[in-house]
Amino acid sequence: MPHYGTVITNLESRKILAMTFPLHASAPLQAVAANGALIPRLGLGTWQSTHDEGVRAVRAALDAGYRHIDTAARYENEQAVGQALAACGVPRNDVFITTKVWHTELRAADFRRAAEASVARLGIDHVDLLLVHWPNPEVPLEETIGALNDAQRRGLTRHIGVSNFPVALLDRAVALSPLPLVANQCEYHPYLDQTKMLAACSRHGMALISHSPLGSGKLLADPVIAEIARQHDKQRAQIILRWLIQQPGVAAIPKSSNPVRIGENLAVFDFELDAASMARISALARADGRVSKPAWHPEWDIADTLHTPSPAAQP
Repeated sequence: MPHYGTVITNLESRKILAMTFPLHASAPLQAVAANGALIPRLGLGTWQSTHDEGVRAVRAALDAGYRHIDTAARYENEQAVGQALAACGVPRNDVFITTKVWHTELRAADFRRAAEASVARLGIDHVDLLLVHWPNPEVPLEETIGALNDAQRRGLTRHIGVSNFPVALLDRAVALSPLPLVANQCEYHPYLDQTKMLAACSRHGMALISHSPLGSGKLLADPVIAEIARQHDKQRAQIILRWLIQQPGVAAIPKSSNPVRIGENLAVFDFELDAASMARISALARADGRVSKPAWHPEWDIADTLHTPSPAAQP
């Protein structure tokens, strides 16, 4: 099994990945290896995609070569994802499917029913990754992690993980889980310093899957991103996504329902950013960079060093 965080490029690893997720000819053979899982570095996010829009987006993504689709019960589009999977002609085993159990369903019995319902709505017999969507302080973490492990043992999912867990809670979840957690899906983009989370995921052999990788679009107006995009003759979103997936152990799930944008977002494996460009983008992190701020959020990690952008760099 390839080491955590490595890019799957050597011959032996290509054989492993090809057996696990044989990709479309136009798709990159790159994945994050994490505790036995091979997670394609780029996937399609489906948050806020309605049923018909979701079907079209997933079909467009699979046609473009995506082999990683992210959904959740909360998105109310698992049935759409399943419909697109059934109609696309791509073998089920070729696609890495992630879904999530909402934070109000984390009691053991509720969790079991929710996981079963998600798999049923998707029209498949298991997902590839099942996540706890957000932590819930009103439910003992021991109970939730036990239910998550039970879902894997019962064959509802190949792998398990969490989403939106800060470092201390992630450490607890890992300690409580008999089976390995393979990923923490959380907000990550150049405006949000996730140095501590990256270190925690690496320490535990886990992937960090970036949701909101474009900062809900705010980063597309940043002049530094614009300049680097001009230098590479690439779209601004491509520069941001390249910055993410060029980091060890990081995957990203940009959301789009536009077939052109969906294709552009995948076209980030034919160039690299040099160290200076990577550093310039990393330096965009700011104290107010987080865009996901629901009322139920946990106490977030605070970066040791935050960069305050100049007015000219404000989106």
